[in-house]
Amino acid sequence: MKQILSILSLVLFFSLGSFAQGYQVGDKAADFKLLNVDGKMVSMADYPDAKGFIVIFTCNHCPYSIAYEDRKIALAKKFAPLGYPVIAINPNDSTLVEADSYSNMQIRAKEKGFPYPYLLDADQSVFKRFGATRTPHVYLLNKEAGDLVVRYIGAIDNNYEDANAATEKYVESAVANLMAGKQPDPAFTKAIGCTIKVKK
Repeated sequence: MKQILSILSLVLFFSLGSFAQGYQVGDKAADFKLLNVDGKMVSMADYPDAKGFIVIFTCNHCPYSIAYEDRKIALAKKFAPLGYPVIAINPNDSTLVEADSYSNMQIRAKEKGFPYPYLLDADQSVFKRFGATRTPHVYLLNKEAGDLVVRYIGAIDNNYEDANAATEKYVESAVANLMAGKQPDPAFTKAIGCTIKVKK
């Protein structure tokens, strides 16, 4: 009986722990200050006129992140002028995946001409605060009464293999809803991608 109770206690502990980690839709997000590929530190406070942010945890090596690169660029070009800039953050530990090193981030950003900052979460504290688990993993933040409120979490769309075959463009729809004074629907989808590489 004691063994059963111990197992149940552990299950409850880990269930509550995993639920408590990271932001949920409706939570207020804290700012961060991370190193960009241009050598400068970037935070959301650097965008005083922004109405919100499309924060995307992504990386160099993951096939899913690579498949979405052009779509991330398209999101930035479409929504940054409308007040919702893209901020990309690489959360991976480069000692585990050399392709995701800072120097390789710089190379990739130059090759693709990223029109958005590509930041390094060097101590892996920001992705943990957000609760990101995959690359790519999107958090749409909306500026409300001076706070940045999480209004959508999840995938960019419903077809990572082929942008033209995507029938649900989750991020585009979520931003459009916010701009129209509505709440995103859905406000949460499952992020599809590679697991974040965390140093043990």
